[in-house]
Amino acid sequence: STLPEKKMMFKGLMVNKEDMNKLMLTPLIRYPLPGGSALVTFEEAEVAQRIIDLREHVVELSCGEELDQCRVRVQAAPVEILLPSALEICLTQRSRSILLSDLPSLARLDEETLLDKLELFFSKAKNGGSEVESKKLLDNSAHAVLTFTQDGVAEALIEKGHIEVPIRKEKCNIKISPYMSGDITNLQLQPSRCLRTVLLSGIPDVLSEESMRDALEIHFQKASRGGGEVDALAYVPAGRTGVAVFVEDTG
Repeated sequence: STLPEKKMMFKGLMVNKEDMNKLMLTPLIRYPLPGGSALVTFEEAEVAQRIIDLREHVVELSCGEELDQCRVRVQAAPVEILLPSALEICLTQRSRSILLSDLPSLARLDEETLLDKLELFFSKAKNGGSEVESKKLLDNSAHAVLTFTQDGVAEALIEKGHIEVPIRKEKCNIKISPYMSGDITNLQLQPSRCLRTVLLSGIPDVLSEESMRDALEIHFQKASRGGGEVDALAYVPAGRTGVAVFVEDTG
Protein backbone atom coordinates (compact mmCIF):
# COMPACT_ATOMS: atom_id res chain seq x y z
CA SER A 1 0.00 0.00 0.00
CA THR A 2 2.99 2.33 0.39
CA LEU A 3 4.12 1.85 -3.25
CA PRO A 4 3.22 4.59 -5.75
CA GLU A 5 0.67 3.80 -8.44
CA LYS A 6 2.10 3.20 -11.91
CA LYS A 7 0.40 2.24 -15.16
CA MET A 8 2.09 -0.62 -17.01
CA MET A 9 1.51 -2.37 -20.34
CA PHE A 10 2.29 -6.07 -20.80
CA LYS A 11 3.87 -6.77 -24.21
CA GLY A 12 4.99 -10.33 -23.65
CA LEU A 13 3.77 -13.54 -25.25
CA MET A 14 1.16 -15.47 -23.30
CA VAL A 15 1.38 -19.27 -23.50
CA ASN A 16 -0.16 -22.13 -21.60
CA LYS A 17 2.08 -23.60 -18.96
CA GLU A 18 1.38 -27.08 -20.36
CA ASP A 19 2.87 -26.06 -23.72
CA MET A 20 6.21 -24.95 -22.30
CA ASN A 21 9.41 -26.99 -22.24
CA LYS A 22 8.06 -29.57 -24.65
CA LEU A 23 9.96 -31.12 -27.52
CA MET A 24 7.96 -32.44 -30.46
CA LEU A 25 9.52 -35.46 -32.17
CA THR A 26 8.77 -36.43 -35.76
CA PRO A 27 9.60 -40.11 -36.41
CA LEU A 28 11.80 -40.85 -39.41
CA ILE A 29 12.70 -44.52 -39.00
CA ARG A 30 14.98 -46.29 -41.49
CA TYR A 31 14.11 -49.96 -41.75
CA PRO A 32 16.50 -52.34 -43.61
CA LEU A 33 14.90 -54.63 -46.18
CA PRO A 34 16.74 -57.83 -47.23
CA GLY A 35 16.48 -59.27 -50.71
CA GLY A 36 13.37 -61.30 -51.49
CA SER A 37 11.11 -59.24 -49.24
CA ALA A 38 8.42 -56.60 -49.54
CA LEU A 39 6.52 -54.16 -47.37
CA VAL A 40 2.80 -53.73 -47.97
CA THR A 41 0.95 -50.85 -46.33
CA PHE A 42 -2.83 -51.16 -46.36
CA GLU A 43 -5.35 -48.37 -45.95
CA GLU A 44 -6.96 -50.23 -43.02
CA ALA A 45 -5.15 -51.69 -40.01
CA GLU A 46 -7.70 -54.52 -39.81
CA VAL A 47 -6.61 -55.79 -43.22
CA ALA A 48 -2.94 -55.83 -42.22
CA GLN A 49 -3.76 -57.82 -39.08
CA ARG A 50 -5.80 -60.32 -41.11
CA ILE A 51 -2.89 -60.87 -43.50
CA ILE A 52 -0.51 -61.39 -40.56
CA ASP A 53 -2.86 -63.91 -38.91
CA LEU A 54 -2.96 -66.01 -42.10
CA ARG A 55 0.89 -66.10 -42.04
CA GLU A 56 1.48 -67.94 -45.35
CA HIS A 57 0.08 -66.79 -48.68
CA VAL A 58 0.12 -68.40 -52.12
CA VAL A 59 0.53 -65.72 -54.79
CA GLU A 60 -0.35 -66.60 -58.37
CA LEU A 61 1.89 -65.20 -61.08
CA SER A 62 1.09 -64.57 -64.74
CA CYS A 63 3.28 -67.21 -66.40
CA GLY A 64 1.01 -68.71 -69.04
CA GLU A 65 -0.98 -71.95 -68.72
CA GLU A 66 1.32 -73.91 -66.38
CA LEU A 67 -0.38 -72.76 -63.20
CA ASP A 68 1.48 -75.23 -60.95
CA GLN A 69 4.74 -73.47 -61.78
CA CYS A 70 3.27 -70.00 -61.43
CA ARG A 71 2.62 -69.86 -57.72
CA VAL A 72 4.93 -68.69 -54.98
CA ARG A 73 4.55 -69.01 -51.23
CA VAL A 74 5.39 -65.97 -49.13
CA GLN A 75 5.31 -65.44 -45.37
CA ALA A 76 3.66 -62.45 -43.69
CA ALA A 77 4.89 -60.97 -40.41
CA PRO A 78 4.34 -57.77 -38.43
CA VAL A 79 6.79 -54.86 -38.69
CA GLU A 80 8.34 -53.97 -35.34
CA ILE A 81 10.32 -50.74 -34.97
CA LEU A 82 11.86 -48.87 -32.03
CA LEU A 83 10.47 -45.44 -31.15
CA PRO A 84 11.80 -43.03 -28.50
CA SER A 85 9.68 -43.00 -25.34
CA ALA A 86 11.87 -40.57 -23.38
CA LEU A 87 14.52 -38.15 -24.53
CA GLU A 88 16.77 -35.67 -22.75
CA ILE A 89 18.92 -33.20 -24.70
CA CYS A 90 21.48 -30.72 -23.39
CA LEU A 91 21.24 -27.57 -25.57
CA THR A 92 24.06 -25.07 -26.02
CA GLN A 93 23.92 -21.84 -27.97
CA ARG A 94 26.81 -21.39 -30.39
CA SER A 95 28.13 -17.88 -29.73
CA ARG A 96 29.63 -17.36 -33.20
CA SER A 97 26.86 -19.01 -35.26
CA ILE A 98 23.47 -17.90 -36.60
CA LEU A 99 20.52 -19.87 -37.96
CA LEU A 100 18.97 -18.52 -41.16
CA SER A 101 15.41 -19.40 -42.17
CA ASP A 102 12.79 -18.25 -44.71
CA LEU A 103 15.36 -18.92 -47.42
CA PRO A 104 14.47 -18.91 -51.13
CA SER A 105 13.44 -22.23 -52.63
CA LEU A 106 16.23 -24.50 -53.85
CA ALA A 107 14.10 -25.08 -56.95
CA ARG A 108 15.25 -21.66 -58.19
CA LEU A 109 18.96 -22.05 -57.40
CA ASP A 110 21.22 -24.86 -56.29
CA GLU A 111 22.53 -25.40 -52.76
CA GLU A 112 26.10 -24.25 -53.44
CA THR A 113 24.96 -21.04 -55.11
CA LEU A 114 22.65 -20.18 -52.22
CA LEU A 115 25.40 -20.72 -49.64
CA ASP A 116 27.83 -18.60 -51.68
CA LYS A 117 25.29 -15.74 -51.86
CA LEU A 118 24.73 -15.89 -48.09
CA GLU A 119 28.46 -15.97 -47.35
CA LEU A 120 29.11 -13.04 -49.66
CA PHE A 121 26.40 -10.93 -48.00
CA PHE A 122 27.18 -11.75 -44.37
CA SER A 123 30.95 -11.40 -44.79
CA LYS A 124 30.57 -7.64 -45.37
CA ALA A 125 30.88 -5.28 -42.40
CA LYS A 126 28.30 -2.86 -43.86
CA ASN A 127 25.70 -5.67 -43.54
CA GLY A 128 26.66 -6.29 -39.92
CA GLY A 129 28.75 -9.35 -40.70
CA SER A 130 32.41 -10.38 -40.85
CA GLU A 131 34.55 -13.18 -42.21
CA VAL A 132 32.58 -16.43 -42.44
CA GLU A 133 34.36 -19.47 -41.06
CA SER A 134 31.89 -22.12 -42.24
CA LYS A 135 28.50 -22.47 -43.92
CA LYS A 136 26.06 -25.35 -44.34
CA LEU A 137 22.45 -26.21 -45.09
CA LEU A 138 20.71 -28.36 -42.50
CA ASP A 139 19.41 -31.69 -43.78
CA ASN A 140 15.68 -32.03 -44.46
CA SER A 141 14.99 -28.37 -43.67
CA ALA A 142 15.06 -24.95 -45.30
CA HIS A 143 17.61 -23.60 -42.83
CA ALA A 144 21.26 -22.60 -43.13
CA VAL A 145 23.95 -22.10 -40.47
CA LEU A 146 26.74 -19.56 -40.76
CA THR A 147 29.67 -19.45 -38.35
CA PHE A 148 31.86 -16.34 -38.07
CA THR A 149 35.52 -16.06 -37.10
CA GLN A 150 34.93 -13.15 -34.69
CA ASP A 151 33.02 -12.88 -31.43
CA GLY A 152 30.01 -10.57 -31.11
CA VAL A 153 29.01 -10.63 -34.79
CA ALA A 154 26.38 -13.34 -34.40
CA GLU A 155 24.87 -11.69 -31.31
CA ALA A 156 24.41 -8.34 -33.11
CA LEU A 157 22.77 -10.02 -36.11
CA ILE A 158 20.42 -12.04 -33.90
CA GLU A 159 19.20 -8.83 -32.27
CA LYS A 160 18.09 -7.59 -35.70
CA GLY A 161 15.83 -10.62 -36.12
CA HIS A 162 15.37 -10.15 -39.88
CA ILE A 163 17.47 -8.81 -42.73
CA GLU A 164 16.92 -8.30 -46.47
CA VAL A 165 19.40 -10.22 -48.61
CA PRO A 166 19.54 -9.61 -52.39
CA ILE A 167 19.55 -12.93 -54.22
CA ARG A 168 19.24 -12.94 -58.00
CA LYS A 169 17.70 -9.49 -58.28
CA GLU A 170 15.21 -10.24 -55.50
CA LYS A 171 15.27 -9.06 -51.89
CA CYS A 172 14.59 -11.98 -49.54
CA ASN A 173 13.51 -11.17 -45.99
CA ILE A 174 15.56 -13.76 -44.09
CA LYS A 175 15.00 -14.55 -40.42
CA ILE A 176 18.04 -14.68 -38.11
CA SER A 177 17.90 -16.84 -34.97
CA PRO A 178 20.37 -18.26 -32.45
CA TYR A 179 21.87 -21.59 -33.44
CA MET A 180 21.50 -24.24 -30.78
CA SER A 181 23.46 -27.49 -30.76
CA GLY A 182 22.38 -30.39 -28.62
CA ASP A 183 23.80 -33.59 -27.20
CA ILE A 184 21.54 -36.49 -26.25
CA THR A 185 22.10 -37.27 -22.58
CA ASN A 186 19.34 -39.87 -22.16
CA LEU A 187 17.37 -41.87 -24.73
CA GLN A 188 14.86 -44.59 -23.98
CA LEU A 189 13.29 -46.72 -26.71
CA GLN A 190 10.24 -48.91 -26.78
CA PRO A 191 9.10 -51.41 -29.46
CA SER A 192 6.17 -50.32 -31.57
CA ARG A 193 4.23 -52.17 -34.27
CA CYS A 194 3.29 -50.57 -37.58
CA LEU A 195 -0.44 -51.24 -37.59
CA ARG A 196 -1.04 -50.89 -41.33
CA THR A 197 2.19 -52.42 -42.71
CA VAL A 198 3.07 -56.07 -43.28
CA LEU A 199 6.49 -57.60 -44.03
CA LEU A 200 6.49 -60.28 -46.75
CA SER A 201 9.50 -62.60 -46.99
CA GLY A 202 10.60 -65.61 -49.02
CA ILE A 203 9.83 -64.02 -52.40
CA PRO A 204 11.80 -65.83 -55.17
CA ASP A 205 13.42 -63.91 -58.03
CA VAL A 206 11.25 -65.32 -60.84
CA LEU A 207 9.82 -62.12 -62.34
CA SER A 208 11.07 -58.66 -63.13
CA GLU A 209 10.89 -56.16 -60.28
CA GLU A 210 7.91 -54.31 -61.75
CA SER A 211 6.00 -57.50 -62.61
CA MET A 212 6.51 -58.98 -59.14
CA ARG A 213 5.40 -55.74 -57.51
CA ASP A 214 2.24 -55.74 -59.62
CA ALA A 215 1.53 -59.40 -58.83
CA LEU A 216 1.88 -58.83 -55.10
CA GLU A 217 -0.35 -55.75 -55.16
CA ILE A 218 -3.04 -57.52 -57.20
CA HIS A 219 -3.02 -60.49 -54.81
CA PHE A 220 -3.17 -58.54 -51.55
CA GLN A 221 -5.83 -56.08 -52.61
CA LYS A 222 -8.37 -58.85 -53.22
CA ALA A 223 -10.88 -59.24 -50.38
CA SER A 224 -11.40 -62.92 -51.30
CA ARG A 225 -7.80 -63.57 -50.20
CA GLY A 226 -8.08 -61.60 -46.99
CA GLY A 227 -6.67 -58.42 -48.48
CA GLY A 228 -7.87 -54.89 -49.03
CA GLU A 229 -6.91 -51.56 -50.56
CA VAL A 230 -3.12 -51.20 -50.77
CA ASP A 231 -1.76 -47.78 -49.85
CA ALA A 232 1.90 -48.47 -50.71
CA LEU A 233 4.12 -51.42 -51.66
CA ALA A 234 7.92 -51.67 -51.71
CA TYR A 235 9.66 -54.76 -53.10
CA VAL A 236 13.37 -55.70 -53.00
CA PRO A 237 14.42 -58.55 -55.34
CA ALA A 238 16.67 -61.35 -54.13
CA GLY A 239 20.37 -60.49 -54.19
CA ARG A 240 19.76 -56.83 -53.37
CA THR A 241 19.07 -54.81 -50.22
CA GLY A 242 16.92 -51.77 -49.57
CA VAL A 243 15.92 -49.31 -46.88
CA ALA A 244 12.34 -48.27 -46.11
CA VAL A 245 11.64 -44.98 -44.34
CA PHE A 246 8.72 -44.84 -41.91
CA VAL A 247 7.13 -41.51 -41.05
CA GLU A 248 4.34 -40.54 -38.69
CA ASP A 249 0.94 -41.93 -39.67
CA THR A 250 -1.34 -38.90 -39.97
CA GLY A 251 -4.24 -40.76 -41.55
